[in-house]
Amino acid sequence: MTQYLISFDDGAMTFSEEELPELVEASHAVVREAQDAGVWVFGGGLERQRASVVATDGAVTDGPYPETKAVLGGFSIIDVPSRADALEWAAKLAAACRCAQEVREIMTDQTV
Repeated sequence: MTQYLISFDDGAMTFSEEELPELVEASHAVVREAQDAGVWVFGGGLERQRASVVATDGAVTDGPYPETKAVLGGFSIIDVPSRADALEWAAKLAAACRCAQEVREIMTDQTV
C-alpha cells in the first residue's frame, strides 16, 4: 500500500459560523469511514498562525516566507492501494469540507 497526503489551503474553507457544526460532523464522518476501512493514518487541521522557519544553520525566523501565497490549513494521511483510491477519499473530504483537496503521494525511504 502507498501513503498519500490529502491537504487543503488555509482559507479555502469558506462557510458561515452557523454551518460549522455541519461541516465538522461531515468531515468527522469521512474520517470515521476511513478508520473503519483501515486506510486512515493521521490527520488534522492546523492553527491559523504563522509558522516558524528553521534555516540550515539553525536560525529561527517567523514564516512562512513572504512569497508563499498559500499556507496549509489541514491534512489527512491515508494508506491505500492506488492513486485512484486516494482520489476517491479526497473527493469525499472535498465534499465534506466544501473545499478542494490536493493529493500527493508520500515518498518512503525503503532503507530505513
